[in-house]
Amino acid sequence: MQVLYLVALLLAMLLTGLLSACGKDGKDAPEVRDLGVIHEPEFGGVYIKMTIEDFNALGFLYGDSVTVSFSNGYKLEGLPYYNGYYTQNGSPLLIAYPGYDYIKAAINNGDDLWTVAGLSEEDTASITLNEHGVFADIQAARDIHYTDAREDYPDDQTFANFRSVKAGDILPDVLYRSASPCDNQHKRATYVDALLKAAGVRYIVDLADTQEKIEGYLSAEDFACDAFLSLYQEDLVIPLALNMNFASADFARKIVKGLTGMTEHEGPYLVHCTEGKDRTGFVCMLLEALCGASYEEIVSDYMITYNNYYKISKTEDLTRYSVIVENVLDPMIRSMIGDENADLTKTDLQQAAKVFLTKAGMPETAITALAGRLCG
Repeated sequence: MQVLYLVALLLAMLLTGLLSACGKDGKDAPEVRDLGVIHEPEFGGVYIKMTIEDFNALGFLYGDSVTVSFSNGYKLEGLPYYNGYYTQNGSPLLIAYPGYDYIKAAINNGDDLWTVAGLSEEDTASITLNEHGVFADIQAARDIHYTDAREDYPDDQTFANFRSVKAGDILPDVLYRSASPCDNQHKRATYVDALLKAAGVRYIVDLADTQEKIEGYLSAEDFACDAFLSLYQEDLVIPLALNMNFASADFARKIVKGLTGMTEHEGPYLVHCTEGKDRTGFVCMLLEALCGASYEEIVSDYMITYNNYYKISKTEDLTRYSVIVENVLDPMIRSMIGDENADLTKTDLQQAAKVFLTKAGMPETAITALAGRLCG
């Protein structure tokens, strides 16, 4: 049986251009060569044309250390290979995110790797294994999944990740956050739509989509989000199409555009992306800080999302809870502050939020108006 397995593996290697290599652990290690590349502009990265299933079948494991070499000479050595965006902001990785057609090399919440590497569609990529399991501890802590089945959640609010933001001086039932009320890829849009209608939402800041994407959702046969449609037709939805580069000027500029829209319209307001997690998390963190929320309040609100989706809380899974706060939320807050070494429990977060918005081009009068909309 072992001989047959080795023969089959050898045939697969010949068919895909795979060569045998040797990892630092002394075991035979795979190498893929001369795979095509595709630019992924929404979050900034490089699709490498091999499916996740085929890549893993060659022997690559989540938590491995790999090297990605491009035909133009650009090389990334010692990358972690994860099935999620588990590196710190600005750090590169090779990722097999569930639902992606191909594996992808990217700089997490950083500059577009396609541009950084100077790639074109004529270039190719090769990947070699350095060592198995170098990043296995982080992979284990961050490897979390949720289902898209309503029956797996206790109520509609939890399933839709829909809630009123209550941190700082924000008035009750003025600011809401959620998963998408229009993109139904996770089967939540109609639930969010019903909840935003019940909450009386009058203005939506859509962090995930372009107008073209929204038009695509509206034309889908199964689209059934009438409350969202009504607001969209009244020009009360502002699509921002944010990427995940929290430190970029474009990210900040688009946020100011959305928040300025809030100052010009009556609430209640809804902020959402696709899952209502990271881009929504950043914008809500910024608004909470502007409205006087403490670090602890910001952490508490952000982590409700992880409890909703993954049942991760201080009491149920403190280790993962702490890893997520330290590796996901804290870098967002430090990006807002502009200081990677800031003590988040001692920083004046309200002043930091004002400075962030000012640097992004929001006038002081608009910042004051925004706080007034949220806090009364």
